[in-house]
Amino acid sequence: MKIGRVIGNIWATRKEEHLEGYKLLLVQPVNVIDNSRDRVPIVAVDTIGAGAGDRVIFVGGSSARNATRDNMTPVDATIVGIVDDLELDPSI
Repeated sequence: MKIGRVIGNIWATRKEEHLEGYKLLLVQPVNVIDNSRDRVPIVAVDTIGAGAGDRVIFVGGSSARNATRDNMTPVDATIVGIVDDLELDPSI
């Protein structure tokens, strides 16, 4: 699992049939230690109702497909949680 921030929406009126009904969001992965950007933004399927500005937990690979409950869904990333708060050990 990784942490990111939703930075936008993607609309696709025509898409693969297994993606029908899913909202597509643009997620900026972040470094949890200093909250800096980590890599380039990615497109993720939203399964929980996240929105712009939300800090989210997302998964990739087979976990992303499993999160949609359909292994035929062609996804590389799926949002599986919205982060309410995050606490780090200050000694790290």
